[in-house]
Amino acid sequence: MTTAVVSAESGILDALSTVTDPELDEPITDLGFVRSVLIDDDGITVHLRLPTAFCSPNFAYLMASDALDALRSVDEVGKVRVLLDDHHDSEKINAGLAADAGYLGTFGAEAEEGLADLRDVFWRKAHTAAMERAVTALLRQAPMDVDRIGQLLLRDLPEGKAKVALLRRRFAIGLSNCPNSRVVVDEKGRPVAQEDVPMRLRFAKSVRISMEGNSHFCRGLLATRYGDDEPAETLPMVTDLRTHTTGTGQAVFHP
Repeated sequence: MTTAVVSAESGILDALSTVTDPELDEPITDLGFVRSVLIDDDGITVHLRLPTAFCSPNFAYLMASDALDALRSVDEVGKVRVLLDDHHDSEKINAGLAADAGYLGTFGAEAEEGLADLRDVFWRKAHTAAMERAVTALLRQAPMDVDRIGQLLLRDLPEGKAKVALLRRRFAIGLSNCPNSRVVVDEKGRPVAQEDVPMRLRFAKSVRISMEGNSHFCRGLLATRYGDDEPAETLPMVTDLRTHTTGTGQAVFHP
């Protein structure tokens, strides 16, 4: 396999890894939702799958649309096609994506409103969970009383995965990432009163546990639905049929 082929595949998978399930806040590549990637001289075709045929249509459309946008940001991939498999609204969603109709244009009268508000709700939930993880990671290293926790600033957090995740989610909802910004904030990004810090952290923990539980449940449903024929750890299958980049015209691998 040539360097150009590996680079193309890497860029496509990297782009897909930026797309998250809005409710679980995990990359669709990690969840096993990306079924296959086909690269040919015309462009790329990506097939997505979900744990059940009845996953909420707005969630399904949001993920598929985000995948389409992410792939279109990859240089020199040609035409991009994203197809959702095995969903009760697959035909409608796939037609809407192909026509760039948007959510309202795809579902018409069935769509009560656009997806901006829904996206914001889940981004804020993701921020709440990330905040709790970051504070918990710090407390494992340096236990402190409630008064100190309420005064924590971003600069006080140890460097690592938890802090990076929190900063990314703060950015997504429009909060400052200035090192002197408070860590423990409410849903709107406002500092929490000292007496309310324990309640805020308990709520944040419940949000985090709920999201992690839903993630485990969805992984189980996905494994049950597709069985051993398409285990998530072997997906996505990437097939490269570009005649100008490979000697054989075909390369298939499981990451």
